Amino acid sequence: MNASAALERLHDWERLPLATLPTPLYRAQRLAAALGDPPIDLYVKMDAETGFALGGNKVRKLEFELAPTRLEGISRLLTAGGPQSNHCRVTAAAAARLGLKCTLVLNGPEPEIPTGNALLQRLFGAEIVSVPDRDERAGRMEAVAAEYTARGETPMVVPIGASTGLGCLGYALAAVELMNQVDALGPRATRTTVFVPSSSCGTLAGLLLGVSLLGREDVRLVGVSADATAEELTASTVSIARDGAELLGWRGSLLDQLVTTLDDQVGEGYGIPTTAARSAVELLARTEGLVLDPTYTSKAAAGLVAWADAGRFVTSDRVVFLHTGGHPGLMA
Repeated sequence: MNASAALERLHDWERLPLATLPTPLYRAQRLAAALGDPPIDLYVKMDAETGFALGGNKVRKLEFELAPTRLEGISRLLTAGGPQSNHCRVTAAAAARLGLKCTLVLNGPEPEIPTGNALLQRLFGAEIVSVPDRDERAGRMEAVAAEYTARGETPMVVPIGASTGLGCLGYALAAVELMNQVDALGPRATRTTVFVPSSSCGTLAGLLLGVSLLGREDVRLVGVSADATAEELTASTVSIARDGAELLGWRGSLLDQLVTTLDDQVGEGYGIPTTAARSAVELLARTEGLVLDPTYTSKAAAGLVAWADAGRFVTSDRVVFLHTGGHPGLMA
């Protein structure tokens, strides 16, 4: 199958309509001015505004994971994540929308007073199963699924982050949306650099698949890690993108040379803000009225600021910051 046929199949793929699309792309002139003189040509892609259940990038992925024919006979959605998981928040909301039960396997102790995403997960009616640490989530999720099956239920296990070949199709489609918006800005820049928060890599993988299908060698994708090493991010991104390509029946070459992964903003680990991340939160709030989260977008923004400070952009570059949402975590 050629790329054109694969793109047509992508557009026609069955999905559950949840997101408000397309999300806006707007020019961040005040932020660009704050990052240096002459200012870079900087834009923000507002996937924080996908709409459903306070938005964010997980909505696009779940549209594919929760396609109606995949839900036939399903009684419960089951997934896992951290105590402030955006993915778990949106999965619980989708279950409520669909009239399904929902169970979340979360690492960490049960909070005395839930806040942020932890509050929303419970508000949407999810049942919570707690495990001590992240390494125990996957095994416990499978065990819980087996328990429900033994009771006569039919649970669907939604992989952590919906970062699968199927889930990444949401961001392959988003790449097409973004490239259409970028091209509508006027003559192409020499290169468009897209900064993306990355952890389970479904978003970055989908973007890689999308730009590969489009043949957009004028794009550079920069994944900024929230936890994993750069090498792990790259390997996961390429693997998931290949799975997505296989689903579409496309056997062309991924443009994986367009992917750069960074782990210099991780700091002390997942969900632990760094000084640079806190500064980025304040900078984007004061210059653009944007709300970042402490786990993903703040570290990605810190990565963008560091590149600007190091003079890694040239005047012919167009830069896009993909705002993947997650702002309830700031209220935790």
